Amino acid sequence: MALKIRLSRAGSKKRPYYHIVVADVRSPRDGRFIESLGSWNPLLPKEGERVKLDTDRVQHWLANGALPTDRVLRFLDQAGLSKREARNNPTKAQPGKKAQDRAAAIAKAKEDAAAAIAAASAEPAN
Repeated sequence: MALKIRLSRAGSKKRPYYHIVVADVRSPRDGRFIESLGSWNPLLPKEGERVKLDTDRVQHWLANGALPTDRVLRFLDQAGLSKREARNNPTKAQPGKKAQDRAAAIAKAKEDAAAAIAAASAEPAN
């Protein structure tokens, strides 16, 4: 049975509150879970106690093979329980292939137009 440490949403509309739970990967987001490990209240100020974790139980489930989701892994990294690798995408700021092709076509059209203008101005006036 594959286990995940993930968030389960609670709270009312536009007032989110999340429980940090251990659940089977096949169960729905707000459905059945095995154990509750803590909570996250994103509406509290960042200086406040937004994340509450039962560190002993989190370590137990990590040792038994439960995989945290990315958001939960951020919380565990802040608590010092697990290490989250920083994402590195060096090509993020570069445009895609189609955008590069379009830019090259526009640049070629500008060069052709400039060459046509230069050729027209170089012809002797009769």
